[in-house]
Amino acid sequence: MPLWHIYTPVGAYSAEDKRALAADLMSVYVDAGLPKFYVNVLFHEIAEENFLIGGEPRTNFVRLVAEHIARHLETTELRRKALELFEAKIAPYVRDRGYDWEMHMDETPFDWWQVQGLVPPLADSEGEKLWVKENRPIPYATV
Repeated sequence: MPLWHIYTPVGAYSAEDKRALAADLMSVYVDAGLPKFYVNVLFHEIAEENFLIGGEPRTNFVRLVAEHIARHLETTELRRKALELFEAKIAPYVRDRGYDWEMHMDETPFDWWQVQGLVPPLADSEGEKLWVKENRPIPYATV
């Protein structure tokens, strides 16, 4: 599962903008074979007095944090390529709108994860293909 937290100034994005950004981020994961429902994008609007960068209030800063569980990238080269891909996806929402931004990714061990009480199927397994097809967690054969 990727879980994205996007911290923004109040009113930075319309509901339509949020849906579009979430869809653009989701497309990366769907293209990699993950189910759509794995992708969680949470927007956190932060009031100016609560959004301090370098100790000063900011109204033009967006902070993006992603937690990856379903897939891990094992090399620096793969991580850099992924960051480049995500930078391209977020550019219309940050850079092109004049926002300053920062982004980072965390990786949580796969075995510390469950979805609705189910252990998610392994990458590219028949169980995962079933979850992609159904776009929901359902029991699957592990053998």
